[in-house]
Amino acid sequence: KMAAGTGRAEGAAPPGYTALAVKFGERQRSPHWLLVKEHHVREGADTAHPPRRTLFVLNVPPYCGPDSLSRLFSRCGRVQSVDICDKPGPGEKKEKPTSKFFDRKTVTGFQVAYVVFRKPAGVQAAKALSQEGPLLISTENHPVKTGISKWIASYEASIVNPKELKAEVDAYMQDYDKKMAEEEAKAAEEEGVPDEEGWVKVTRKGRKPGLPRTEAANLRVLEKEKQKRARKELLNFYAWQHRETKREHIAQLRKKFEEDKQRIALMRAQRKFRPY
Repeated sequence: KMAAGTGRAEGAAPPGYTALAVKFGERQRSPHWLLVKEHHVREGADTAHPPRRTLFVLNVPPYCGPDSLSRLFSRCGRVQSVDICDKPGPGEKKEKPTSKFFDRKTVTGFQVAYVVFRKPAGVQAAKALSQEGPLLISTENHPVKTGISKWIASYEASIVNPKELKAEVDAYMQDYDKKMAEEEAKAAEEEGVPDEEGWVKVTRKGRKPGLPRTEAANLRVLEKEKQKRARKELLNFYAWQHRETKREHIAQLRKKFEEDKQRIALMRAQRKFRPY
């Protein structure tokens, strides 16, 4: 049987990959195919996914999360970690997100996954699952929410608890203030102390630190900015009057020039022209 639009037999995998059949549940008739292979990278290129112990998985559906993949491949050996990404690429060890309010990510479309086992034998055992029947993603013991139940859970998760949010923000600001205080203390210790090459680091808190503005100084600055903005608005508003004034002035100059020419010609005709 040929898969529609692929030109490849259903269940067949591209070269280097192994096709694993999975089903969402018992009632699903047609299986979904995961393409897996051993993850190969240059040494040191991918620190988060060690070679020989990492299984690279393609065509991961959106409803199949890290917990589902870990449960699917746990029969092959102890799973150390599961990392789901939008597209394949070298990864670095990521810190576990500490915020449940600001680190949310909506999964859309099919993705790729890196399943890291404790031992290399887990990768080979996972590839051997192609000889077994379809694996179930959602079971009675571990159901995966879909449809209305999933929407309800997503809606409930989107409602923010003000107390928890305030506690998280306060904790973050405390850590930030502590970090800034440590940096200022370190800068104060290094102030005026030359480095190995004899250079002295100068900061904005040097010999002449900037004085804080008083309320009167702030009012003066605001008043100047207001006057400057008002003059600019007036100039822009009366621009057409400036153009008309220039045109009238040029016309008067030309008229006076013609009158002077006629007066000089008349004086020459009367022989009363005495330039000196």
